[in-house]
Amino acid sequence: MACTDSAEGMRAAQWQVQRDQKMAAPGSGNMSDPPARDTNSPPVDLQNDIGKLQQAEAELSDCLSSRGASTSPLRTAGDCSRSLLTNFEMSRNGQPIQEVPVWQQSENDGFFYEAGMTIDADGAPNAYNPQNTGIDDLANAGGPGYWEGLAKDREGKPYIQGPNDPYPGYYVSTTALADRTKPFDDPTRYVDATKIPFLVLPGNLARELGARPGDFAAVFNLQNGKSSPAIFADVGPVDHIGEGSVALAENLGIRSDARNGGTRGRILYLVFPGSGNGRPRLLEEIQAEAEKLLRAWGGIPRLAACTAG
Repeated sequence: MACTDSAEGMRAAQWQVQRDQKMAAPGSGNMSDPPARDTNSPPVDLQNDIGKLQQAEAELSDCLSSRGASTSPLRTAGDCSRSLLTNFEMSRNGQPIQEVPVWQQSENDGFFYEAGMTIDADGAPNAYNPQNTGIDDLANAGGPGYWEGLAKDREGKPYIQGPNDPYPGYYVSTTALADRTKPFDDPTRYVDATKIPFLVLPGNLARELGARPGDFAAVFNLQNGKSSPAIFADVGPVDHIGEGSVALAENLGIRSDARNGGTRGRILYLVFPGSGNGRPRLLEEIQAEAEKLLRAWGGIPRLAACTAG
């Protein structure tokens, strides 16, 4: 995304301030909290780091201004009015394990949440094959009689790619977002997880919040300051939130192996409902649209303020 260095500097400064605050307070015990401070850590200097945050804000604002972007939506680090939309309940084997708050900035439509990231390989032509040697475990595509992640014929039999397809002998892996001008058995009908940064939302939550496949998003790794544009391209289980494509994980510096990769926390997702046209988009379009929407929403400084604490 444009002004990437300034944006990442802004994120790093914001989370240094948050780390200072947490190091100065008793630990909460959450897995997502920063590691406990050791005796060799430098002393907390909250005021100094707040000054660095303000300087990073100014540098980002200058960068956006130099590119001809309006900086009027940018606010100070403490300026955010957010409201809780819902607490999404994650579960495992039918048992609740975690609630993930989903927020909205009061005067804007985008919603955001912090979660981990499991890796989705769906849509990649090399995702699954009958021998289970694809980049993802075949069990994640379903099973005989209920192949949820594969294109299949009227009898429920999954299609196998032919000699002129990208990966002959592999199954045709699907995504909810698809180019409906192409046949069901065409691997290029679907969004390739290895090439396109996309996120996955549970269908029930997406419907509740008005998000549709094809809408744009911006995703941030709060552990390392990296960010990426994204598109909402697949629908996941109703009891899980926090999932992204192989390409999205690579952009964020997360281990992108669909079988063993991912991270347990500190990934921030900002989704813009109603922003897409229901069709797959080129990478350049995703980047441009996500950047424009993020800037109109308030930019990195506003996001930092809304996610602080």
